[in-house]
Amino acid sequence: MSTDQNTGRVAVITGASSGIGEATARVLAADGHRLALLARRGDRIQALADELGAGAIAIEADVTDRASIAAAADRVQQQLGPADILVNNAGVMLLAPFSSEHTDETRQMIEVNLLGAMTTTEVFLDQLRDGGGDLINLSSVAGRVAGPGSSVYNATKWGLNGWSEALRQELQPDIRVTLIEPGAVATELTDHITHASSKQYADKLYDEVAITAQDVAEVIAFAISRPQRMTLNEILIRPTGQAL
Repeated sequence: MSTDQNTGRVAVITGASSGIGEATARVLAADGHRLALLARRGDRIQALADELGAGAIAIEADVTDRASIAAAADRVQQQLGPADILVNNAGVMLLAPFSSEHTDETRQMIEVNLLGAMTTTEVFLDQLRDGGGDLINLSSVAGRVAGPGSSVYNATKWGLNGWSEALRQELQPDIRVTLIEPGAVATELTDHITHASSKQYADKLYDEVAITAQDVAEVIAFAISRPQRMTLNEILIRPTGQAL
């Protein structure tokens, strides 16, 4: 790990308690960035911050609660300085057929995957703009390829893609917007699926073709390391032949 941890750019990572968020924290810490780790599971991000050392802070926050994100932004400003990088990683994948039986899951996916990214970006936007920052949005191949049982998840990722492309044009050159679209990634994402056949399908797919969270984290690190004049609109990372 770099010993220059306290002087690197400030990176805010949502959903930092596991999976891609946790892996990204480790990679960016090794590159010398200062980190604000945001997640609902405060104990896990605190343990990660303790492990990463003085350049990392843990902030318990919920992307669906604007007040908690605003409080997190204030704390980042006070303890680390303004955010230079925002990684919108928090997300859920609750696959199931579209029906009135799954309205809670529908609302949760929309509020976390799409509105959560929008809220977090809106709150941190001035900090990012002041620093000529990087906005990294974690989407999915599911934002391009749809299938039965994933309609709402597809909708959130399709929406994230369109929003990111509009932001890319709107915010340049002050903020560089990069959209990353992995396929299946070996994380806890499938653990929360309650619909039996959907979970069986997802588990089989992920067992067969999943890449690692480390793979995605390294792509994020590469994207933010490029000169600011370089705009990386979208990055697709998936094994050849992988489908949703």
